[in-house]
Amino acid sequence: MRNLLPKFVEITIQLKNPSSLFLKRFSAVALLSLVFFLSANEIAQRAFSAVPTTKISGFSPQHAAEQSTLENQLKKLISSDEIRKQHRYFTSIPHPAGSIHDREVAEYIAEQWKNQGLEDVITRQYDVLGTRPVSTSLEMVAPTHYQALLREAPYDVDPDTKNPEVANAWLGYSASGEVTAPVVYAHSGNPEDYDLLRKNGIDVKGKIVLVRYSNPYSYRGFKALTAEKNGAAALLIYSDPAEDGYVKGKVFPDGPWGPETHIQRGSITYDFIVPGDPLTPGWASVPGAKRIPESEARSLPHIVALPLSWHDAKPLLENMNGPTAPKDWQGGLPITYRLTGAVQAHLKVQMDNSIQPYYVVEARIHGAQFPDEWVLLGNHHDAWEYGGVDPSSGTASMMELTRAFGTMLKNGFRPKRTLIFGSWDGEEIGLTGSTEWGEQFADDLRKKLVAYINVDSSASGPNFEGDAIGSLAPMLVETSYSIADPSGTSLHDAWVKSTAAARKNEKHTQPPKDENLVNTRIGSGSDHTVFLNFLGRPVITLQFDGPYGVYHSMYDNFYWMNHFGDPGYKYHATMSALWGVTALRLAQADILPFDFGFYGRTLNSFIDDLKKNPRYDANKINLNNLQKSAAAFEATGKNVKTLLDRTVASGKIDPQSAEQYNQSILKVESNWLNPDGIPGRPWFKHLLYSARYTYAHLELPGLTEAIESQKWDEVQRQSEILARAIDTNTTLLQALEKELQQ
Repeated sequence: MRNLLPKFVEITIQLKNPSSLFLKRFSAVALLSLVFFLSANEIAQRAFSAVPTTKISGFSPQHAAEQSTLENQLKKLISSDEIRKQHRYFTSIPHPAGSIHDREVAEYIAEQWKNQGLEDVITRQYDVLGTRPVSTSLEMVAPTHYQALLREAPYDVDPDTKNPEVANAWLGYSASGEVTAPVVYAHSGNPEDYDLLRKNGIDVKGKIVLVRYSNPYSYRGFKALTAEKNGAAALLIYSDPAEDGYVKGKVFPDGPWGPETHIQRGSITYDFIVPGDPLTPGWASVPGAKRIPESEARSLPHIVALPLSWHDAKPLLENMNGPTAPKDWQGGLPITYRLTGAVQAHLKVQMDNSIQPYYVVEARIHGAQFPDEWVLLGNHHDAWEYGGVDPSSGTASMMELTRAFGTMLKNGFRPKRTLIFGSWDGEEIGLTGSTEWGEQFADDLRKKLVAYINVDSSASGPNFEGDAIGSLAPMLVETSYSIADPSGTSLHDAWVKSTAAARKNEKHTQPPKDENLVNTRIGSGSDHTVFLNFLGRPVITLQFDGPYGVYHSMYDNFYWMNHFGDPGYKYHATMSALWGVTALRLAQADILPFDFGFYGRTLNSFIDDLKKNPRYDANKINLNNLQKSAAAFEATGKNVKTLLDRTVASGKIDPQSAEQYNQSILKVESNWLNPDGIPGRPWFKHLLYSARYTYAHLELPGLTEAIESQKWDEVQRQSEILARAIDTNTTLLQALEKELQQ
């Protein structure tokens, strides 16, 4: 059947609080459909929800059928039209962390959650060292003059691009300062790039370094730290069209890629050392909290820095007359990229890096049977400008999910376990709100948190990406079978297809199968960090991805989403359904659906990868004993999974035994936490998971970093710490195995 697309009409609504500038500018969206037909998505929903299943991991057959019915109720309540309305609100005005509009967003979310019927809605204030710009300027003073725009060009087709409240170019936590110096092109700004410059006789000390955002990828904070270590006086980070511009395809407003003046704002905090408020490392920045001096804050940069569009970077690059840059340093601009020569620039940055209030909103639906077992769902609400994808797509999906849960609660449903919803602030600045909240409630979370499910950005395209720690990966794959994809297939089948396409040109990768669909190698860069790396709790992260070249720019907005990212908001709705069903399965399961056999297999793969590390030396350290321990953990985990499945399938499990088994499962997860943390980065405490300074994933972090630094005494110590943890968890599983056999 041909799908007739409904026409959308913007209707400006008179709101109750005219004093709020943010709310006055909010336009809600009414959907007027001239003809009513079943969409392909609705047909798919019916196809995948018509017959309740009797097999869901962790559920008895009877409870699985009830769960299937419950999930279908949730799915039917989710409306893409409602999501679009929410998205228009969140993208109606820029709302960076610490701004009045960001606070208005927090107040709006709290009010919405109360109206939706959620329980214990609380807004928590954290007084943190925030960051915002006062003024920024850049000019080339030799060999010719050029004054950088440091702004993004407006387009008539998109009125939001003409909003004067959009900020100039700036980077969070840049130092204030004024620099006039020669400019050096340092490719991606990674350590090996500076090595190449030195080989060419170029010293960056006291100079302004110009680097690209990607190629290969590294977090801008790592670029700043590397420039600082090499003695650079200032750092400019620009967006090359080879990475996210016209080389990739059509640019905004005609396509999804970044136009000439798009600017990728961002923070350069060293949150790979310690995230959150730089002045309260490891404890919450509640009002009145003790603070360390800024001079002692390990996460604060000490370099003047600024982001650039390629429009502003091109004059600097094309006027250089020094040595030609290597072939792989050449970019997408129609010029010859050179390392240095002739170009001098004058950079001035004035920042307001001061104590500012950030606001975290939380709400709950209390569990009926196990109220002290928590399933947490989170997304951040601060954005660099409009945040069309990041984070407003995720926030819009969350608001529709909470509306659906609120309706179910009013209709008499209450989950077995407590559902908690968190809307974090300051994620863009330094993973701030979630970190402070996690540190404030650390003792409870370590005991009670079953899992955290993070959706930073809900949808920038149709390609699903799911990350999970090893024990929850099989559960996520199983859940994907029961979710309809807007393409008309199951989410699982669409996931396999898009993953196969992504891996097609990659070397040494296997075709996607259920056992390797989920990414179990989790880095940092979003709000899951505190829960996994500091609290040792299981995490899942979800997103739909696609061509997306306007990251952290003002073009990441409502227009972009409706024309390129997700017209019709079908993937937003799919995310709401997936997020909700995943949470419900954790909240409702008789036995928590953790798979320690698969976790053991994942752990073994981490050790295998470490043995392939070029810095690993088998003559210095032998990992065979560690692998034997991991193999024993895997084998016991498989046995426990078999016995748990058998116990649940019998339908004869009593609540008291179920609670005992679940507590044993959670204890295993808790024992991956090392209170002493990683050497040099004690805030990061998980033995299996961490992140590199680039934000990239880092498995077995204490052991891996010791091997890579060739500190063999520390390697031995870290190996013993890890082996003890594995053996302890194997013993815990063996005890659970005996209980299940009785």
